Amino acid sequence: MLRLNNISFVQFKNYLQHQFVFDQKVIGICGNNGTGKTNLLDAIYYLSFTKSYFTGTDAQNVFHGKAGMRIEGNYTNDTENCQLVCILRENNKKEFLQNNETLKKFSDHIGRYPCVMIAPDDTELLVGSSELRRKYIDTIIAQINKQYLQYLIDYGKLLQQRNSLLKQAAETTILNEDVLNILDKQLSEKATYIYHTRKDFFNHYLQLTLEYYTKIAENTDNISLAYQSSLHHDTMQELLKNALQKDIVLQRTSVGTHKDDIDITMNQFAFKTTASQGQRKSLLFALKLAEWQTLKLNKGFAPILLLDDVFEKLDQQRMYNLLQWVCKEDDGQVFITDTHKSRLQQALQHADITFQLIELS
Repeated sequence: MLRLNNISFVQFKNYLQHQFVFDQKVIGICGNNGTGKTNLLDAIYYLSFTKSYFTGTDAQNVFHGKAGMRIEGNYTNDTENCQLVCILRENNKKEFLQNNETLKKFSDHIGRYPCVMIAPDDTELLVGSSELRRKYIDTIIAQINKQYLQYLIDYGKLLQQRNSLLKQAAETTILNEDVLNILDKQLSEKATYIYHTRKDFFNHYLQLTLEYYTKIAENTDNISLAYQSSLHHDTMQELLKNALQKDIVLQRTSVGTHKDDIDITMNQFAFKTTASQGQRKSLLFALKLAEWQTLKLNKGFAPILLLDDVFEKLDQQRMYNLLQWVCKEDDGQVFITDTHKSRLQQALQHADITFQLIELS
């Protein structure tokens, strides 16, 4: 059973210095826009992933006009206590400590304290680029498979090297085939592992997502989800060989697992062009709840769930169902933000949930 007992910040986003203590499984956080509700959730996410959910660079998370920041959280997992500290120095060097021991590789930390975030802009996951969906899936798998994360990192480095070689070949009209063959062999090894790991993951995850969608929407809406990859039909070696001339012209590698995607259709048409706002919201929640359930099954305990401004996304009945699933029927810790104190209180009371309420101003 994973619990975050308290968290403190120094110069993090809109918090110059602040501490929060959590004494319940369910924590409601209310306040007007701009009071720091989302920032509090992001700090929790930071301690799980060593980075922000919302911003690309660490410097963007520092209190305006200041240099450096610090986040500290104290956790309990079953009977063990753990202190996590993230420090961004004034020179923008980041350090991460677990029980006062400095982590040598941030990637080693991923998955130890899992959490799932549901935020207002997450619908981009459904209608945005394939890269967003790949990163999303990779983040889930990386929390349950350390080797997968390392293969991803290695694949990315090899891809950069191959692209540099292709660019050089286009500029000089000379291709070093010996180097290319080595890179292709190494890329193929990494891609094959990534492909099979994703394929195994999707077999369970996509079915679970559809089950949650049916629960939330109370209808299947004839939605179909499928793992899309060029490796379904050819080996990576064959793909690279067949695309070589095209790759030289493009000066980049056009085939491989970095092109994988989730194909989402409704009534056999593209979901993003036919789905209503309500259907998009329902599928988003289904994807996230499937993520939460998958992590729980693999870890043996429920990850922390961060629900940012969810009352704006679901109607009262669907919100009640969601709270029943994630707050009452499970042992996971849940943080929920809302701009309306009375709405948040009423929803949690109606679901007969014991909760702590934090008001920000």
